[in-house]
Amino acid sequence: MVAALETDGFALDRQKGSHRRYLHSDGCAVTVSFHRSSETFAPKTLRSMIELQARWKTKDLERLGLI
Repeated sequence: MVAALETDGFALDRQKGSHRRYLHSDGCAVTVSFHRSSETFAPKTLRSMIELQARWKTKDLERLGLI
């Protein structure tokens, strides 16, 4: 997820504890809970990051190689 965010132009803005906030120049902000690199996200959390926070559509996910 972090690699896809960075590929799409998001940059790490700040970190507080295990939460990292990534910002995009268009104003989108995505908060990623980070504990271990092998950790997976719950479906609702992943959906929130993709649809609500990053505002990615199907074409964006295809472009980033996520689907």
